[in-house]
Amino acid sequence: MQDIHPKHNKVFEVISKAGEEVGQDVYVVGGYVRDFYLNRTKEEKNLDIDFVTVGSGIKLARKVADLLGTDRLSVFKQFGTAHIRYRAMDLEFVGARKESYRRDSRKPIVEDGTLQDDQLRRDFTINALSWSLNRETYGQLIDPFGGIQDLKKQLIRTPVDPLTTFDDDPLRMMRAIRFATQLQFDIAKKTYRAIEEMAERIEIISKERIIEELNKIVMAPKPSVGFAHLFKTGLLHHFFPEMVKLHGVSEVRGVRHKDNFWHTLKVLDNVAEMGGDLWLRWAAIMHDIAKPATQKFVKGTGWTFHGHDAVGAQWVKRIFRRLGLPLDERMRYVRKMVRLHLRPIALVSDEVTDSAIRRLIYEAGDDIDDLMTLCRADITSKNDYKVQQYNRNFDYVEQKIEEVEKKDRMRKWKNPITGDEIMEALNIRPGPVIGDIKDAIKEAILDGDIPNEHDAAFEFMMDIKDQYID
Repeated sequence: MQDIHPKHNKVFEVISKAGEEVGQDVYVVGGYVRDFYLNRTKEEKNLDIDFVTVGSGIKLARKVADLLGTDRLSVFKQFGTAHIRYRAMDLEFVGARKESYRRDSRKPIVEDGTLQDDQLRRDFTINALSWSLNRETYGQLIDPFGGIQDLKKQLIRTPVDPLTTFDDDPLRMMRAIRFATQLQFDIAKKTYRAIEEMAERIEIISKERIIEELNKIVMAPKPSVGFAHLFKTGLLHHFFPEMVKLHGVSEVRGVRHKDNFWHTLKVLDNVAEMGGDLWLRWAAIMHDIAKPATQKFVKGTGWTFHGHDAVGAQWVKRIFRRLGLPLDERMRYVRKMVRLHLRPIALVSDEVTDSAIRRLIYEAGDDIDDLMTLCRADITSKNDYKVQQYNRNFDYVEQKIEEVEKKDRMRKWKNPITGDEIMEALNIRPGPVIGDIKDAIKEAILDGDIPNEHDAAFEFMMDIKDQYID
């Protein structure tokens, strides 16, 4: 292991010494070893490193913490594991285990085992690699299933029969696709066929575990790869049927519309290329989600999806709840992006009014830049001329947004007149009329009838007060 960064090797030597002192063999296992051979460990600032010992993981971890001189030790007796945070490393210790499963649960029956037992329970050959940290075999690679060859072939494959692997723990089907997407690997044919055959077993997995893997796919450099696998294997059908319904093309009198499933994946990839975070990517996934429900063929016009933006926005909360996504400001952000995603292109006109731009900025707020990113990502035409034209249109809209924002300051708009000021100036009590007057002031500012200033708003209020007060 002479190629490992010295700061990692020093820790390994301490753990080797700890294992010797407590009389337990110890091994580095899993993702760290895999990533070392993919040349990814040297660049990581925060490393998760897993260790398996033949014996008590807690006992070994306590000795390691003592030798490292750290008190940042967490013990989880229920699971027989321990964790040490040391510098930029998260060190996880567990005793070697063998597992067996019941068909109606992914929770294994766990017993003490050997290193071989522990490697047999690993999900994929590339995750079953390990290094010995024992004195006589220090640094020796243990690769019983050909994981190194699979790394070279860029292949995701299970160490045992994939039907058994996925039957034991169906979440591994999601993990296979997640690793294939993140690492840009292929999935072995036999493994892929097993996912297709076992797809319905994903229904015994909790939504929390599924969404954890799905979000990692969403955050991959090219997330469409993972979603294509999820669709083709049938997994997606079991937890995200609304997205599956986007697939397909209808035809009436020779007129067809684009396949909205593959369009959505292209938009998602475009957002990923533009550096979009998790929630802007979810906005891309959801932006056309209601097209199947709003699809109509209109003679002389063709296919329409009128109102899919509004309907899709209404669906966001329900879908987020079912998938186990948060129902807080992140959900509201996605809902807003879906609701507004058609608005900027509708403003493309030499005659577009400042009022329309003002209303868009008011509704989008600080998320206006993200909205424009989503709109540009929504350009998926293969016609270069059309793409250039759309981008020129969006350049124009962005220019207008900048001009209006500089003049009217609408991004973080607050009504220049407060409710208390209205009550004091007009000598009225709290009630619905306060909101009515504030709405009238807001509409006057958005329409450009008055500037976004306190004095102008106050004067406007005094002019209209008789319409609201008897």
